[in-house]
Amino acid sequence: MREDIIIQISNKIKEKRKAKGITVQELADKADVSKGLISQIENNRTVPSLLVLVNIIRALDLGMNEFFIDISEHQQAAKVIIKRKDEYQAFEKESARGFQYRRILARSIKGGPTDFVLLELKQGARRNQLVKTDAYEYKYVISGTVEYLINGESHILHTGDSIFFDGRLGHKPSNIGENDALLLAVYFFQETEK
Repeated sequence: MREDIIIQISNKIKEKRKAKGITVQELADKADVSKGLISQIENNRTVPSLLVLVNIIRALDLGMNEFFIDISEHQQAAKVIIKRKDEYQAFEKESARGFQYRRILARSIKGGPTDFVLLELKQGARRNQLVKTDAYEYKYVISGTVEYLINGESHILHTGDSIFFDGRLGHKPSNIGENDALLLAVYFFQETEK
């Protein structure tokens, strides 16, 4: 099962449980599983067996079609995904004081190497030409304000925002802020066929 689908299922369980006002313990009791297992499933720490998943869906008083209607492996079809800092999803990996996890983006990308880079754009820095890379690109704005022109469309990003896009689309970043900008850039290179 693909990771992005698993995350969609986990998120759907948590979303439906909260919408129905059911606690983790109540759902666990109804599904005949432990509270810890529900917590692990909702926070993407474990993949439920088919039987457990069916029991959880039934415990939420949902039909199978109703539960799976909008879960799709094709949800990642968007070529550009913008995530604002207030959209990052908080989750708990384990009970540890002082640790706060926020999922920014989860996508399955089949390919080759991944490159993690800090990109500093001096005040006023901009490219004259569009560039293309043979990779999917993820950029997180650590500080500053940056404009990304991708495939003719402008995207303004502020501190804490992020963007994910297919680098094979013509793109160019520009620092449009009053100070230098700092970005975390992650490049997911695709294996080329021989």
